[in-house]
Amino acid sequence: MFRHIFQVSKPMRWKLKRAVGGSGSAFENNSVTKEQQLTEALKRAMPGISYVCVEDISGGCGAMYEISVEAKEFIGLSRVKQHRLVTETLKSEIAEMHGIRIHTTPSSSKN
Repeated sequence: MFRHIFQVSKPMRWKLKRAVGGSGSAFENNSVTKEQQLTEALKRAMPGISYVCVEDISGGCGAMYEISVEAKEFIGLSRVKQHRLVTETLKSEIAEMHGIRIHTTPSSSKN
């Protein structure tokens, strides 16, 4: 009897996997590799980066990230244009996210 109650059908199992991501294991750690991918994409696009920090702020599910970047490419740009540069760089990755927080700072000219 209990076996029938707790048995998960194939369509339901598929939905659970999609909701959790990957194989559905709560122990998967895709956010670390995603953080690294985002960091590397930014470094490739902006060689003048002096500081970059990408953090999963969604509790580990990879739905929301906070990105802080300091780069020479931001010198002379408004904050909106700085953020636009980051979002254009990560356009395909952002499409898969729920949200993103961006903090940008121009590098000082003495670096």
